[in-house]
Amino acid sequence: MITPAWVAMMARYNAWQNGWVIEACEALGEAERRADRGLFFGSVHGTLSHILWGDHMWLARFTGGDLPGIRIADSGDYVTDWSALVRQRAETDAALVDWAGGVTGEWLHTDYSWHSKAAGRQVSRPMAQVVTHLFNHQTHHRGQIHAALTRTGQATRDTDLFFLEPD
Repeated sequence: MITPAWVAMMARYNAWQNGWVIEACEALGEAERRADRGLFFGSVHGTLSHILWGDHMWLARFTGGDLPGIRIADSGDYVTDWSALVRQRAETDAALVDWAGGVTGEWLHTDYSWHSKAAGRQVSRPMAQVVTHLFNHQTHHRGQIHAALTRTGQATRDTDLFFLEPD
């Protein structure tokens, strides 16, 4: 389904995209970042916080680290301070790129089981599907932020994967 090279590419892609999104959101200012934009997590800040929460959740599951201490419903308030969110986003992107460098084809062909509080039950899926979800989740919510930025008149950048420079 997917390969370690694909995982590494997607980690780099997401770090690249998150970089310009954070930069564009910085230009909005605090009030504009916190304004309800009709996104699933309300504001641009809330959506960025949710994405970070999701990344922390999956990275912890993949590496045996500590899970975030809050549920999905509260993930829009996972990191409320803008400076902390910016710092943690950069740190998490670096951690994801580092983690992706260690992914093996063998590991991608295993199954992963966990208790999903969102689904309210035990879930088991192929690891390749779960890893794909990690990256798809970021892309999905960044798309919402991209639309919100566009509506505010804030400059955005290309999001097409083929614009990612080769390694």
